[in-house]
Amino acid sequence: MSLGAAVAAHLPFLRRYARALTGSQATGDAFVQATLEAALADEELSNSLRGGRVPLYRAFNKLWSSAYLEIGNEEQALPSAAHEAAAQGQLRRITPMNRQALLLTTVEDFSPGEAAQIMGVQENDVNRLVQEAVAEIDRESSTNVLIIEDEPLISMQLEDLVRSLGHDICGTAATRTQAQEVVAKETPGLVLADIQLADGSSGLDAVDDILAIGSVPVIFITAYPERLLTGDRPEPTYLVTKPFQEDTVRAAISQALFFGSSRPLD
Repeated sequence: MSLGAAVAAHLPFLRRYARALTGSQATGDAFVQATLEAALADEELSNSLRGGRVPLYRAFNKLWSSAYLEIGNEEQALPSAAHEAAAQGQLRRITPMNRQALLLTTVEDFSPGEAAQIMGVQENDVNRLVQEAVAEIDRESSTNVLIIEDEPLISMQLEDLVRSLGHDICGTAATRTQAQEVVAKETPGLVLADIQLADGSSGLDAVDDILAIGSVPVIFITAYPERLLTGDRPEPTYLVTKPFQEDTVRAAISQALFFGSSRPLD
């Protein structure tokens, strides 16, 4: 099996992880590209990537951790825009190992054992790192949340989850028109959105309506992540796949509010 064939199925999800880790589509993709280039130049590394997601993420994490330390020392490993530099400044306040553990076990749904292999730590360290990460990033002030979701039970579940984190619900919407009606009364501080809505309208269009007013963090929660991971257009930084784990949504909310924006940093 060629290297390309071995990593193709996992690449969209590695790119998702890279964006969440760096806060930027551009920087995340640059690190993914650098990982693949390193594999092409190293036969041993290339062969290891045929083993699935764990060795691929391990190779990425090793490269990112090294470059992250350089950025932390104010030595630019990769070019960055002003917005991206601000995001990296925020990330410097959070222990890198903690953040990696959180993303790997929630957003990427690796087991603690798999996350330990990827990070090169002991398995019993992973849960501790995740707990520390949650404590570090749970600093955002409460905000008003708009939920765009056409499944009533899922909408209710998200409402309960959002309130449990100390946030308020400014409205719920099952269609693009309903979302417009909510936003006409109050601009949300965060949006949780499905992409396929009740009347056939698009959650993407509903979100575009909101972003036309101003920058608002958006988390897409969808059963069709492949529709947003094409590389053909700017992709969402925060993307949760249905059926979701509540811890995954909690982590995404903390991350989105931590950065204060969900716009890719091109």
